[in-house]
Amino acid sequence: MTNSLDKLTIRGFKSIRSLDDFELNDLNIFIGGNGAGKSNLIEFFRLLRKVIDDNLNEYIRLGGGVSDFLFNGRKQTSQMEFEARFGARGYRFKISPGPSENALLTDEARYYEPGTTGWWELGDSSDGTSLLVKEVKSTSSDSKYSKPVYEAISSWQIYHFHDTSSTAAMRHYEIIQDNKVLRFDASNIAPYLLRLRKEHPDTYGEILGSVRLVMPFFDDFLLDVTDFGEKQKVNLSWRQKGSDYPMQPYHFSDGSIRFICLATAMLQPNPPSTIIFDEPELGLHPLAISILAELIQNVSKRTQVIVATQSPALIDCFSVEDVVVVNRKDGASTFERLLEKDFNVWLETYSVGELWSKNVISGGPVHE
Repeated sequence: MTNSLDKLTIRGFKSIRSLDDFELNDLNIFIGGNGAGKSNLIEFFRLLRKVIDDNLNEYIRLGGGVSDFLFNGRKQTSQMEFEARFGARGYRFKISPGPSENALLTDEARYYEPGTTGWWELGDSSDGTSLLVKEVKSTSSDSKYSKPVYEAISSWQIYHFHDTSSTAAMRHYEIIQDNKVLRFDASNIAPYLLRLRKEHPDTYGEILGSVRLVMPFFDDFLLDVTDFGEKQKVNLSWRQKGSDYPMQPYHFSDGSIRFICLATAMLQPNPPSTIIFDEPELGLHPLAISILAELIQNVSKRTQVIVATQSPALIDCFSVEDVVVVNRKDGASTFERLLEKDFNVWLETYSVGELWSKNVISGGPVHE
């Protein structure tokens, strides 16, 4: 798929001592015990987005300073190294400790294979800002090489719908203009669905159909626009079958509103080139998990999907070779994609989730 992530190298980042040229497919289900390193892999994508968004040092500061990102701290790790390859393009850089726990962005380079010499060195940045981004925004003729790299990474989205509390933005009003893309926390779910209803009615209908499978009592969203002074806002109001009473977002259970966000993310008409979901199964009924798995499989035919999970019920719905097991060895995270030939005999009797639960597929706590 265009701009999907083919290979990934991470060195010295949090619990990941060394992950070299790890190959990713269109569908990647990462499983592992608590603390194995799944979340740190997801965190890499956040870091990469912060680099491209020119917010690296804000991200580092909010994370406790650069020492907290280095594998086992400064005494053991002097710098972090990253490389992402997607199709004919690539991007690499290093992050080193700077003064006052800030980060220095060094050895930044972009890659383009056809008609060029491969890696093109961009240099070092003393303030943590990206020279790739600077080149994209310049009038230089070289910006045509940097722009596709920038646009690919900018497109990647990490969806995280864990906060479904009464104060979560997804349960409140949002201005109708915030509707171009679904935000990472679905804070603009109502205006986004309103736009889909107007501009992509078929997609909107698919979302309704998926939600009704999980919530048979659900009829439709109301999405009534309300004036707030000079601004127009909308919330996730809805109605249930057999009633014209306008239900409000706080009437949705945590699992229901989370599934609505997940279905919207996976059925969106123009998905990001890579979508990352962190434990999407949280709070969902087993039936909802099976429908979620079907949505994941379907969207992986249109774009690249990366999922981190601990749910045997969810991985039951995928083939063995979709699964990457995350373990800890000697204090560091390891990543291994499973091969079906290694489990053929077991799969005659057990499902993938059962093999993981029985520790035939190792991915539980490891005593070090």
